[in-house]
Amino acid sequence: MSSCAIMQPTYLPWAGYFQLIAAVDQFVFLDDVQFERSSWQHRNKILLHGTEHMISIPTKRVPLRDALLHRMEICTIQNFKVQHWKILEHAYHKARHGAEALQLVAQSYATPSGGKLVNFTGQLIQTICGALSISTPIAYASEMQCSGQRSDHVAEICQHLQCGTYLSPQGAASYLEEDSFVEKHGIELRLQNFKPKPYPQYKSKEFISHLSIMDVIANLGLSGARQYIREQA
Repeated sequence: MSSCAIMQPTYLPWAGYFQLIAAVDQFVFLDDVQFERSSWQHRNKILLHGTEHMISIPTKRVPLRDALLHRMEICTIQNFKVQHWKILEHAYHKARHGAEALQLVAQSYATPSGGKLVNFTGQLIQTICGALSISTPIAYASEMQCSGQRSDHVAEICQHLQCGTYLSPQGAASYLEEDSFVEKHGIELRLQNFKPKPYPQYKSKEFISHLSIMDVIANLGLSGARQYIREQA
């Protein structure tokens, strides 16, 4: 049977996110969960002048009961795309492959701000997947209408996709084991084993890991980023 992985769509994710997508037959954006302002759902880190810098997408305030990730809308009071594009340019335009990295996402930042958060973050992820030669089909959990909580919800999505193997990030292993995921649902569980290997970073003397994929592409180029992701699969 085929394999799948399920992750919340995040903003310009790190390299391990793309390795997870590349390692399975089907991938699902887990967008039918609660939105959390302190999460990676709308923010990520880049390297700016040799220092970690967080960029966050502003979202509209809604009542907690309505704050499901797939319902969240981008706040248009501040044009974050203009701000973030300027930050990305300052961060990477002089990096070895900065022009290649910036060109990849330029169109996404040239359109007006607004709309659903997951539409923007999901589109960015799929654009980058295409450039990295990752062809794994991607679906949205909110369109499947699967029920259940925690590992039961994951299992329902796997069953909906007719996947017999689930590839999980290391961080989710504890709750899957706590919920007896394998024993209860009979789905094979594999854990992702991706460890970020150091690479030369623009204006940084020491390697800083777990930054956005933009940092990898700006420093290694698309060809180097493809190899970086796949050689650690």
